[in-house]
Amino acid sequence: MRNGTKIITLDNGYHLWTNTQGQGKIHLLALHGGPGGNHEYWEDAAVQLKKQGLDVQVTMYDQLGSLYSDQPDYSDPEIAKKYLTYEYFLDEVEEVRQKLDIDNFYLIGQSWGGLLVQEYAVKYGKHLKGAIISSMVDEIDDYVKAVNRRRQEVLPQTEIDFMHQCETNNDYDNDRYQADVQILNINFVDRKQPSKLYHLHDLGGTAVYNVFQGDNEFVITGKLKDWHFRDQLKNIKVPTLLTFGENETMPLDTAKIMQKEIPNSRLVTTPNGGHHHMVDNPDVYYKHLADFIREVESGEFNK
Repeated sequence: MRNGTKIITLDNGYHLWTNTQGQGKIHLLALHGGPGGNHEYWEDAAVQLKKQGLDVQVTMYDQLGSLYSDQPDYSDPEIAKKYLTYEYFLDEVEEVRQKLDIDNFYLIGQSWGGLLVQEYAVKYGKHLKGAIISSMVDEIDDYVKAVNRRRQEVLPQTEIDFMHQCETNNDYDNDRYQADVQILNINFVDRKQPSKLYHLHDLGGTAVYNVFQGDNEFVITGKLKDWHFRDQLKNIKVPTLLTFGENETMPLDTAKIMQKEIPNSRLVTTPNGGHHHMVDNPDVYYKHLADFIREVESGEFNK
């Protein structure tokens, strides 16, 4: 596949921005988080893997409603009903695979993207060589408990109480509340500062994020509050890497359970890594990823 940007037209008529970097016969398709996030933390993935001595062609894309891809009018109830679903975003991954003529590949997903990896591996696993679940648990209740514990680690009780009050009153635009969220972000999401992922202005994706997640990473008011997938983990048959930051929002205790439930899997952690540990500590993150791919390619994974 040629490097660079390619705009693909979905069967529904919408357009998605895709970009491919790197060379080689190994192909990695990268899914971003959010939902409503974007591809940016994957932009150097091919370069980072090359530094680890591995030639990989990496394709990333912005999901529908995100950054460079089309952003439907989700205020239309019919559009929202059709496209703001787990099923839509899962099948979108498969359609992207087909449109780009990718097969026998590795699929990596961060956060929300890791949710899609879990679902894709169960429904469309025949197309995969391996799956990489980056910073995503299988039980959202565990995540809610974990992020509440994280608040206790860095904020005084007065601020925690204030945040809960704002959340009860749906007062998410409060400046003091958002300042507290930023403290949490710096400690557990983007530990490497200044973050390379901040924009001068919001460029889209918020509508999708609000429906599934809520206002921020530390409160779940949307559809994700009902995410439960543990009973399906046994159906992930491909080699699977679970990778988590040691200082992030997702609970490592849950990751350890996932490692036991997924038949052929390995759990690795990134020191000094937050939720975006591929940015916080790329040398360790991509060494883990390169080691996994090498071992799967050679048939030595978990031997």
